[in-house]
Amino acid sequence: MNSNADFDAGPGTALILLHGGGPGVDARSNWATVRSRLSAAFHCVAPDLLGFGTHISAGEAADGRIQGPHAWARARARQILSVLDDHELERVHVLGNSAAGGAAALALMAEAPERVDRAVLMGGAGTGPLPRAIPFYDRPTRESMRATLSRLVADEEDHRDHLDDLSLLRLEQALRPGAEEAFRSMFTEAAEGPPPVDLTTIRTPVLALHGELDRVSPVAVSERLVEALPSGRLKVVPGAGHWIHVDRPDEFCTLVGEFLNA
Repeated sequence: MNSNADFDAGPGTALILLHGGGPGVDARSNWATVRSRLSAAFHCVAPDLLGFGTHISAGEAADGRIQGPHAWARARARQILSVLDDHELERVHVLGNSAAGGAAALALMAEAPERVDRAVLMGGAGTGPLPRAIPFYDRPTRESMRATLSRLVADEEDHRDHLDDLSLLRLEQALRPGAEEAFRSMFTEAAEGPPPVDLTTIRTPVLALHGELDRVSPVAVSERLVEALPSGRLKVVPGAGHWIHVDRPDEFCTLVGEFLNA
């Protein structure tokens, strides 16, 4: 598979940036608030994950047969392994955001633990219950996208211009052919799909970051996550919502850098 990943040839260990799973997301816009600082400290690679951005219908997602969150996580783990091989990266750090990137990171550590040195997971890494309603697509308008994005920050008034710009970009991407079908299949349980990753088998050191004011996933989700991980620890970030890297970018980058360089 063509990795089609953003690549920053910075210093230090390679850091794979795995974006979140909201409608219309892509790697570049997801990490825009922290990318320059992370790239100053790490050799960053940021792919669009299967089902999003340039990979809405690429690779294993091309035939529409991936169904359910666990199948998507495992398919993305295989995608990431292909990215590592394409870039000749034997061992990397991973930063995984929420239900797409976080879940993919967990699947990667379970599938190929020898390839991951340390990992930072955000917002519960998709280990909580599925959403009761699919965001945005039941009313696919700019206003609906703006409301969806507003829930991801602690206080939308602090990020009004950013959210306005981002809602336009993500609306366009969310309405691309195949995007809705892929998105809905990510949040629908599949009766014959694979089981969730066994967290107790993941020995990689993991830092779970969770915003104190997260309105998407409660802190208890990350508390349960680190309880299950043999080498997990939790840091709750005061004043931050689900998007810690947007609400508290400086603190976020400090926490990520200190843990990955420990």
